[in-house]
Amino acid sequence: MRALPRLWRGELPLNEAFWTWAVGVGLVVNLSTTLGFLVLIAQDRPIAALGVGYLVSVPYNILAAVGVWRAAAHYEGPPALAQAARLAVVIGMTVLSLT
Repeated sequence: MRALPRLWRGELPLNEAFWTWAVGVGLVVNLSTTLGFLVLIAQDRPIAALGVGYLVSVPYNILAAVGVWRAAAHYEGPPALAQAARLAVVIGMTVLSLT
């Protein structure tokens, strides 16, 4: 998993950081943790549900948001796209972390 440290440092291209890690992997992580949360709640295990639901997804969402933010700083294309990626990832990961 060499890509995760590179993501954190903003060394990945912006399109990879955003589409692969924030959108693609973020979707899988957040759907998986939501499903785990719901299963554990149904089994009347609220503490475990909170752990699965938030102790996995929130740190990943922070990692993805920071990675996209930093990758946007190195983006050589139109500045508006870099700003749009920053805005989208902050809003998206915030919403996913709170739900």
